[in-house]
Amino acid sequence: MLILIRILVFLLIIYLLYRAFKYVVNPKRKLELASEQKKFYFLDDQENVRKNFLVTYKGVLFQGEKYLGTTERAFEVVSIFVWVENANLLKGISYEDLKYVETEILERYPNASIDWKSPLKEFINKKQEPEME
Repeated sequence: MLILIRILVFLLIIYLLYRAFKYVVNPKRKLELASEQKKFYFLDDQENVRKNFLVTYKGVLFQGEKYLGTTERAFEVVSIFVWVENANLLKGISYEDLKYVETEILERYPNASIDWKSPLKEFINKKQEPEME
């Protein structure tokens, strides 16, 4: 009976260590932590085109939807739509910040064109228009 209890305690310890390890390396937890710390983190399954990616930068959570198309060599992601989960968090985000996020996305998907959804689209278009005097 004592041996059985020791084995059960040992198995419980192994299980708890396994769960703790899975918690620490969980990508969603890393995304939330980076968002809280206002750092950059890119969460994506590049092998699964149907799965959206998540990017956090300066506390803002961006979501990107990937679309597969053809390039000269193969089928690849050719179009990406990006939007913000909570527009209220955009306070303090600059044009350069959005360009940084765009650069990071293009690093992973070099053949893609990025389309920003509202209100980001209007902000970027306004910044790209030549100023009239």
